[in-house]
Amino acid sequence: MSEECANPLLLGWIKEWLDQARERNSKGVTVYKKAYESMKACPLPFEHPSQAQQLNGLGPKLCDRLTDKLKAHCQENGLPMPEPPGQGNKRASETGVADQPAKKPRKGKPYVPALRSGPYALLLGLATLGENSHQSMTKAHLIEVAQPYCDSSFTAPTDPTKFYTAWNSMKTLIQKDLVYEHGRPLRKYALSEDGWEVAKRIQKTLPGSSDNMMAFVGSDSRSAPNAGPSTRVNGEDADDLTLDDNPLSRFANTEGPTEPVILPPNSFTVELVLDTREVRTSTDRDYIANELMKQDITPQVRALELGDAMWVAKCRDPAFLTRYGEEGDEVMLDWIIERKRLDDLIGSIKDGRFHEQKFRLRRSGIKNVIYLVEEFTVTHPDAGNGSALKYQEMVASAIASTQVVNGYFMKKTKNLDDSIRYLARMTLLLRRMYGALDYSVEDQPANPSKAAFIPSRCLSSTQSYLTLLDELRAKDSSLTYGVTLSTFSALTSKSDVLSLRDIFLKMLMCTRGITGEKALEIQRRWKTPRELVEAYMALEPKTRETLVSDKLQSLVGRKKVQKALSKKVAEIWGEGS
Repeated sequence: MSEECANPLLLGWIKEWLDQARERNSKGVTVYKKAYESMKACPLPFEHPSQAQQLNGLGPKLCDRLTDKLKAHCQENGLPMPEPPGQGNKRASETGVADQPAKKPRKGKPYVPALRSGPYALLLGLATLGENSHQSMTKAHLIEVAQPYCDSSFTAPTDPTKFYTAWNSMKTLIQKDLVYEHGRPLRKYALSEDGWEVAKRIQKTLPGSSDNMMAFVGSDSRSAPNAGPSTRVNGEDADDLTLDDNPLSRFANTEGPTEPVILPPNSFTVELVLDTREVRTSTDRDYIANELMKQDITPQVRALELGDAMWVAKCRDPAFLTRYGEEGDEVMLDWIIERKRLDDLIGSIKDGRFHEQKFRLRRSGIKNVIYLVEEFTVTHPDAGNGSALKYQEMVASAIASTQVVNGYFMKKTKNLDDSIRYLARMTLLLRRMYGALDYSVEDQPANPSKAAFIPSRCLSSTQSYLTLLDELRAKDSSLTYGVTLSTFSALTSKSDVLSLRDIFLKMLMCTRGITGEKALEIQRRWKTPRELVEAYMALEPKTRETLVSDKLQSLVGRKKVQKALSKKVAEIWGEGS
């Protein structure tokens, strides 16, 4: 089951320690669980683990342990270790040395990436655009031209036990302000002025004349001068390469399809994608995938921004989407699964995650949302002494609301093995629907369902994406409309494309009791955090407690905010105003 947070790396390490404590039946479970819940609910990213001390349940010792983990992570992946914020030269009173003139800061050495490393290749790849071109590259296109300059792969981890590729070095370049990124949902990259200085220094070391190379990347002519027999760009000789032949030139303009593109019949397969966190236990992480393979279903396992399982149309021609200016070779289908064990469902209802997940699923645009609930004996510490009935009613109410209000399908299974069988059946069903079976032609439907992808250039925001989906579905409901998987990940990312409205809603939902519906109603009346704070400032302290409940008193049902909850909101947003 996916866990979402603004600091996923730190959250993952705390989760690892929590799992270890549970396995050892250690008293540390309480400590780690409290820290885990605080980190998960925090909407703000931290530059350094020491900043996490402001959260409830994370003290200096735990933050020091997180710092050690981050140091090891940075060393393993060649990343710079961030400095604690606000830590500069210590004052004389702190160091015990008085009246000592502050040393002049040394001028930092110019950054020089290692030969044929990830940063080295990325800088050279971006330099092929030309310094005065004012163009940028997508990830897929940059990898295409950078790979010949790098000894490590940008797409596959060198160490099969790790998830890191040479592409992770892009973070280093962005942190050093050598590269800037822009564009949502399809990110693009370009060199900054400092980045060009570094790229030029690297180019001077390339085989063949550095002047020739510089003439090539900076030339406005239609052909490139001879750069020497050993200078190659994406496997093409530079002396035969014109701007028309440049692998990136076809993506330089903004022209392209502005209407959905239908995937041709028999041009794709239907694949099941599982989230990397969908595991049986922390020590048996491959159980689900192995059991699915026993049923002739080989899942794709990767980190998902939303949901625990989904299905994609994988193009048989890996370059099909590239010809339309898109990344990858997978298009989202209209089916997604959120898997919950019964105990986790109860916990998510109590802490508000359940409502937030439904809110995000609704904004994803996926038409067929399935909640897969595994039933077994409730082991919640509060489940005894007459509380079992209370939890049964809570779960029944949540399931009814999900079905009736949200229109999601609820599937109950007995255990994990039953859930795996359901995933296998759903995969075969979708393959039959889309005529994507690899065997028994007789089983193929006479009129298979059709899938189409929406070009990323048509999308400017999540809201326009949802509006466009509604219009397309109303026009032709027989088609399954989706976006590429990379675009979908960007649109549903918890942190990458958050607007001020999204951040405000997430901040509101950090208050226990503020569901997605209540947060939306509050945001409709006060558009930004500043408007809400100013509304409190305009009132006397005694009247602030009922501000929200008074403004929402005309609402009924789940959208209404009672006085007790209104007081809690006032304590957070109106304190000190």
